[in-house]
Amino acid sequence: MKRILFAGTMAAASLALGGCGAREALIPPQGQSLPVKPYAAKEAPKADDLLAAPPQTRPARSDDLIESSKERRSDDFDLPPPN
Repeated sequence: MKRILFAGTMAAASLALGGCGAREALIPPQGQSLPVKPYAAKEAPKADDLLAAPPQTRPARSDDLIESSKERRSDDFDLPPPN
């Protein structure tokens, strides 16, 4: 009985925590600022720039066509299943 009660409590807690996401723009806390400007940058990055994923983390899909193909050699062990 305790296991069922514990499992139910954990399920309810996970559902409640899953629904509490931020619904407004992210801003730094009161009295704090965004990180300082990187050394080689022309200007300090904004909050949206810091949240955007760099291209290395989400590479583009490459659809390279196979230019040349070779015919497969026969497989001696490719036998039909026994009846």
